[in-house]
Amino acid sequence: MSTRSMNTKRTKYHLLQVIVRIIPIQIKSAPWNCLIENCLAVMNGLSFALSVVATQYLFDVIADAAVGKAGYRECVIHLVILAAVTFGQQMINGIQNFHGIGVLLPKSAGRLTERIHKKVMCIDPVTFEDTDFLDDLNKAKEGVRAITMFCMLVFACVSFYGIYFIVIGTYLFRLKPLLILTLLLAFIPAMLAQTVHIRIFAHLEEESAPLRRECDYYQKAICDREYFKETRILGAYQFFYQLFDDTMKVLTGKMWKAEYKTALLQLMLDCTTFAGMAASAYMLFHATMSGEITVGMFAAVFAALTQIFAIMQEVVRQHMGNMNRDIGKVVNFIRLLDLPERAGEEGASDLAKGIAAENVSFCYPGRDTPSIKNVSLKIAAGETIAIIGENGAGKSTLVRLMTGIYRPTEGIVLIGGLDTARYSSSSVLKEISGVFQKYQRYKMSLKENVAISDFAIEADSDKILSILNDTGFEKDNIQLEDMLSPEYGGIDISGGQWQRVAIARGLYRENGFIVLDEPTSAIDPIEETKIYKQFARLAEGKSALIVTHRIGSAKLADRIVVMDAGRIVDIGTHEELIARPGQYAKMWEAQAQWYERA
Repeated sequence: MSTRSMNTKRTKYHLLQVIVRIIPIQIKSAPWNCLIENCLAVMNGLSFALSVVATQYLFDVIADAAVGKAGYRECVIHLVILAAVTFGQQMINGIQNFHGIGVLLPKSAGRLTERIHKKVMCIDPVTFEDTDFLDDLNKAKEGVRAITMFCMLVFACVSFYGIYFIVIGTYLFRLKPLLILTLLLAFIPAMLAQTVHIRIFAHLEEESAPLRRECDYYQKAICDREYFKETRILGAYQFFYQLFDDTMKVLTGKMWKAEYKTALLQLMLDCTTFAGMAASAYMLFHATMSGEITVGMFAAVFAALTQIFAIMQEVVRQHMGNMNRDIGKVVNFIRLLDLPERAGEEGASDLAKGIAAENVSFCYPGRDTPSIKNVSLKIAAGETIAIIGENGAGKSTLVRLMTGIYRPTEGIVLIGGLDTARYSSSSVLKEISGVFQKYQRYKMSLKENVAISDFAIEADSDKILSILNDTGFEKDNIQLEDMLSPEYGGIDISGGQWQRVAIARGLYRENGFIVLDEPTSAIDPIEETKIYKQFARLAEGKSALIVTHRIGSAKLADRIVVMDAGRIVDIGTHEELIARPGQYAKMWEAQAQWYERA
């Protein structure tokens, strides 16, 4: 099944389903902190409820003292009890806020981010060719902090507000059963409003993710150092700014519409709350005048009415509102975790058996036309193969298939005897290295930029220096510990030096099969040929794959594969191919003048 079909069949999650899925994930990320958070919430809820009871007893004893049934000492004792309860309530509340925001949130966010990284490592690399998946990944990242906030609100609703309303509800019911309607009048209308909130903000999150990704890209094109020179020289700044501005207007417009709808609902909620408070106050007044409850009970419950409705509004309007806002982000995190992983058996490859593609075809997600069509190719142990062809011929796609990064849609790829569709990526890629067209310029030291390709062992400075020398890297007083990034107080190096660092990185990794996928396409043909000659010498005795659209570099290979429109149209040595009419001979004739000085 393609990633496109996987992503379009989205599972619908309701609030209860989200809670059931996400709470175990949150608890696993910080079990002890979640336990502490819930204990503090229970204590906080009990302290709030206890303050109502303490207030009742204080007013009752004051009323008794006014008619001579109690003394000054009893009044002071109950006043001290209420003060102690209030002080303890504030202390617990402060500790809970500090623990939740200062401890639990950052700790869980770190663990959940780590979980995203581990999940992404297990997803089939071809999934990254699907824009739907990239949107899902962007949404999942947004959900990292949202998950912890969401779970903290769930903990609060159960452990704090749940305890509080159970105790207060029992207390009100014992005073006058009809007073239990106070909670219902505050709760039911507000919950009806929030069910609409869920739909509004879940839909908003679905529409916003691709727009946010566009905004991030346009902002990078405007401000990022990588784009700065080109956008300024070509006058493209205004173009990207306009795109950013237009996309941001669409995004903010959608957000404004959602906020407008929820504001109208909130107005209805406030009117309902006012009516509920008025009805509750009337019931309380009538019960007091009829002698059903004492003056102390009236004072305590009347004082608590504002607190009850304020807490209910806090639960429904703020907390459940925030849960509704975050539920879309949380669902996106769940969807990422639900994506199928690239599985496979463990095995040991034997590159002495070579690499082989047998009747291989490949189609990218969301496309109907195959990029590779019925290709068969064998690379013997120690053989160097060059793949040439015009842009879009399918060269890089074939390389990804023959290195096991992608799995074929049809056919079989065998790497050292291992079927890439059957065995795990770690088994297939263990002895493979490569240098690609879009190699990375890591903002790290020169030493780390090379040694990152084999982090399992301690970096060998002598080996790094030797490989850099072999690739022709001109050090110019550059030390291995020098940071290769002006943004972090380091230095910058030339494009040619970066290319040699990238090649050194590929060679540093222990391998029996190495790929050079057009990392020199941005330099002139003569300089490219020099680099490829150095690479051929360094890769001697290994299976190697050179990808290029320039003939001069392909001459170095044992055999040359000519591709066009996703198919192999010719194969042979340089001498064989130029001796017969065909695409290779035409390319050689067109490019021969580039290499006259080579």
